[in-house]
Amino acid sequence: MKKNKNLNIPNILAFIRLLLAPVMYVLLVNQDAAIFAGIHPSWLNYFAAFIFVLASATDFFDGYIARAFDQVTVMGKILDPLADKMLTLAGFLGLMMQDIASPWAIFLIITRELFITGLRVSAVSEGIDIAASWMGKVKTVVQMIAIGFLLMHWPFGTALLWLATALTLYSGYEYVREFFKKVEM
Repeated sequence: MKKNKNLNIPNILAFIRLLLAPVMYVLLVNQDAAIFAGIHPSWLNYFAAFIFVLASATDFFDGYIARAFDQVTVMGKILDPLADKMLTLAGFLGLMMQDIASPWAIFLIITRELFITGLRVSAVSEGIDIAASWMGKVKTVVQMIAIGFLLMHWPFGTALLWLATALTLYSGYEYVREFFKKVEM
């Protein structure tokens, strides 16, 4: 029997992150639901923060394990960024709906993410590989830290959100620049 190379620890961790994102989102936006009756909203935010930290940790470990044990797969290259985007967008949208995060920052981040996803799809159709840049990885880490700070209502959460927004836009610029460099070749 042939072993399925896509069924590996990094892909399972990314899939877990995909599943945790909507759970966190529900905790953030449905705090008045009957299922949460009697639970103070701050506890729901703490639990959402716990889920977010747990899911964010899977992001580090899936990438580390994939590279260290040569388990990088095409499925993982699709699943990992999708899981990252679902997790960060669930956090940002939930925080925005609670009126904790700036709608303008969230709009800019979502617009960049959609645009770059479209650009990457276009690049693939042209046979161009645009791998995640170092700045793209930094952007994701800062976004995750900002979400954590905002979820916990810690100082500097809003400043971190705007730093994440700036890094998000700059890394988007880098993707566009890389795309046009490779198209002109």
